[in-house]
Amino acid sequence: MEKEAAFLEALAMAEAVKNTGGIVIAQVEDIVDKGTLNPKDVKVPGILVDYIVKGTPENSWQTYLDPYKPEFSGQIKKPLDALAPMPLNARKVISRRAAMELSPNAIVNLGIGIPEGIANVANEEGIEGLKMTVEAGNIGGVPASGVGFGACTNPDCTIDSPAMFDFYDGGGLDQAFLGLAECDSEGNINVSRFGPRIAGCGGFINITQSTPVVVFCGTFTAKGLKENIGEGKLEIVNEGQVKKFKQDIDQITFSSEFAKEAGQKVLYVTERAVFELKDGVFTLTEIAPGVDLQKDILDQMEFNPAISKDLKLMDERLFKAEPMGLKK
Repeated sequence: MEKEAAFLEALAMAEAVKNTGGIVIAQVEDIVDKGTLNPKDVKVPGILVDYIVKGTPENSWQTYLDPYKPEFSGQIKKPLDALAPMPLNARKVISRRAAMELSPNAIVNLGIGIPEGIANVANEEGIEGLKMTVEAGNIGGVPASGVGFGACTNPDCTIDSPAMFDFYDGGGLDQAFLGLAECDSEGNINVSRFGPRIAGCGGFINITQSTPVVVFCGTFTAKGLKENIGEGKLEIVNEGQVKKFKQDIDQITFSSEFAKEAGQKVLYVTERAVFELKDGVFTLTEIAPGVDLQKDILDQMEFNPAISKDLKLMDERLFKAEPMGLKK
C-alpha cells in the first residue's frame, strides 16, 4: 500500500470477510516475486487474500479525483507554499473565523465539507505546530478537500481508520471542526437525516462527544445563496431558499444537553454570524459587518436566539482578500 493515500479499513474488512466465510479479492498494481516486499509495507497479509486481480492504471486511482499524487502517500514532500489559497467567498470567511479558534499545538479533527477549508487557511496564514487529523487515518500535513477528502498533502503519519477512531473515542483530540447542516433552538445539530434522505452520521458522534472544543461550520442558509464579500464587509445579494436554523430538526446528531453536561465549548460559525452555547443557551455573539441583524439574521431563522449583551462585529479582516495575519 505504499502508494495509497490512506489505509482506511482495508485490514479490518479483509479480516471480517475471511472470518465469516467470505471471499477476499485484492486489486494490485503489479505482481512481484515472493519475499521481495518489505514486510512493514504489507498492510493486508496474504493469509487473508483469496484472489488477486492485476489492475490497470486507469482502474487504480489513488483518490476519487487523482490518479496519483506522491505527496499524498509520502513519496515526496511538496512545498506547502505551492498550495493555492482559497478564493475569497463564504466558505473562506467561515474557515477563517473557525481558524481563529485554533489553539497552538492543538490536535485537531477536520470534518468533510466547509471545515476542510481550515487546513488551507492555516497553511496560507503560516500557522505552525498544529496536528491536523482526518478520520481516514492521516495525521499531520494539509488535509485535502472535496472528493479528495481523507488524503493529506505531506502527512506525518498514516494509520488505519479504526485505530484513529480508538484515538478519538479515547479523548485524544483538543478541538474538532465539523459541518453544520441544521441547527435547532437548543443548539442541537442534525447532519444525518433530512426527511426521507438518510445521510448517516459517520464519525460525527464519536468525534463530537469526546472533544472538549467543538466548532460547527456552515453557511447561514442554503440553495441559491449569493453574497458579495470584500473591503471588510459582507452583502447578501440573494438569500438562500433553505433555512438551516430551524425550530425542530429531523434527527439529533449532536446533543447540546450532552455538551452542557460534559462542559464542552461549542461554537456555530457562519459567514454572517457566530453563535455560542453559553451555559447551555444558544446565543448570538457576533454578526458580520454590512449585514442587518433583523433582516439578514433573525428573519432567516425559525426561532429567536438569545442575543449576547456584548454582541460585536466579526473581524473585518475575514472579509478582505489579503491574509489575516493569524500566525501565533
